[in-house]
Amino acid sequence: MKVIMYGTGICQDCVKAKEVLKDYSNIELDYRNITETTTVLKEFLAYRDHESMFAPFVEAGKIGIPFFILEDGRKTFELSDFVDIEKSEIQSSIGSCSIDGKGQC
Repeated sequence: MKVIMYGTGICQDCVKAKEVLKDYSNIELDYRNITETTTVLKEFLAYRDHESMFAPFVEAGKIGIPFFILEDGRKTFELSDFVDIEKSEIQSSIGSCSIDGKGQC
């Protein structure tokens, strides 16, 4: 299964998610670092600015990463939506990176 993941190395949730996905041989990960180039950042912001699923994150001053787009077009913030893993196993607050730096990252 192909999975696009938007994230950054300065977000602990993203680092954890990327590490977990490395262990799944059936996942072909297309990792896109939003802090690496403005092209990737703009690509991510196009989703963030136009997808209603981001509204709670925007309202809370959070970024909304890691963000996954699955091969079938589904979009999610949750690894458990497409890999056999319990949310508690990754101890993550997916999408919790806050703009003010006070949220978990």
